Amino acid sequence: MAHNSEINPYSIDIPQSALDDLKERLGRTRWPDELPGVGWDLGVPLDYLKSLAEYWATTYDWRSQEKALNEFAQFTTVIDDQNVHFLHVRSSEPEALPLLITHGWPGSIAEFLDIIDPLVNPVAHGGYGADAFHVIAPSIPGFGFSGPTHETGWNTIRVAHAWVELMSRLGYERYGAQGGDTGALISPELGRIDPEHVVGVHVNNLLTFPSGPLENLSEAEQGRLQLLQRWQNEMSGYAIVQSTRPQTLAYALTDSPVGQLAWIVEKFKEWTDPAAELPEDAVDRDRLLTDVSIYWLTMTAGSAARLYYEGAKSWGQTNEPTTVPTGVAVFPMDITIRSIAESQHHLVHWTEFERGGHFAAMEAPNLLIGDIREFFRRLR
Repeated sequence: MAHNSEINPYSIDIPQSALDDLKERLGRTRWPDELPGVGWDLGVPLDYLKSLAEYWATTYDWRSQEKALNEFAQFTTVIDDQNVHFLHVRSSEPEALPLLITHGWPGSIAEFLDIIDPLVNPVAHGGYGADAFHVIAPSIPGFGFSGPTHETGWNTIRVAHAWVELMSRLGYERYGAQGGDTGALISPELGRIDPEHVVGVHVNNLLTFPSGPLENLSEAEQGRLQLLQRWQNEMSGYAIVQSTRPQTLAYALTDSPVGQLAWIVEKFKEWTDPAAELPEDAVDRDRLLTDVSIYWLTMTAGSAARLYYEGAKSWGQTNEPTTVPTGVAVFPMDITIRSIAESQHHLVHWTEFERGGHFAAMEAPNLLIGDIREFFRRLR
């Protein structure tokens, strides 16, 4: 760990020149051709992306989104020679439980804007003070305002070790962990590394990959297995590229904002609630563009992709089961199988939801908040 353990206040302040450059680049986009009548089958449709890029350039207001992010206290510190940016929002409730929440890819701290205040101030949102949390929401090294990583080796285990150090620096003796996507890998790892301090782990979008035949699956789980097969056959191209040639990809995404937009918005189309026809039917359009803008403005498309490269070295390996109590929230588009989860985690809580999707904190914040509260009530 780095010797410098100072924690410094931070405020997001993107230079106007960067916003002007973004608008100029959007206006100079070279658009590809498109086959007629293919819809989303080959990727993001041309007319849709042109419309969204036009909105990004002319209507979307980064400054208002920046102000919303800056309403939450933010800090930076150096851990393991890496800058770590994090939100740290303390509750006024005396018995509040510290909760470390971790985003994934293609996510960011912007995912959590709708859930932070209800978790911190439940009474103001019709809840009970006994359910309050102090929320700590870091940007994964290589992502967003933590900035690029500067050496190889930053996999999810190393990130989890950094989170343990972060919580120690903040003085928290007992805390919970929550996360989705990559956060659903990092959060259970916290339970393995720091079980004497982690009271419980709650995850959504828990990845469970079968290693053999499965029996007694529910109808919903059979559907998730079919979705996993579809993901492997036609939806995993992004992961293959990011896990094998992230540097080559980085040139395109760092130079073309429309390229960055298409790369991310495709995932919002494929992974959000199946009932949503377009990504913005599931997630607020401005919030989606804030997520994309964070990748663009911090120039972290390549370093975020490197997390896949590091992770691919251990894909398919089975971790030691966790001993920390674990809760799982399953939303539509998750590929989570209970029997596999039970073999790898100390599962004490399981909820299946009929609406929402991969980006639960943005799509169905009230459902996620309620499930987090319910899970941690027994562990406080």
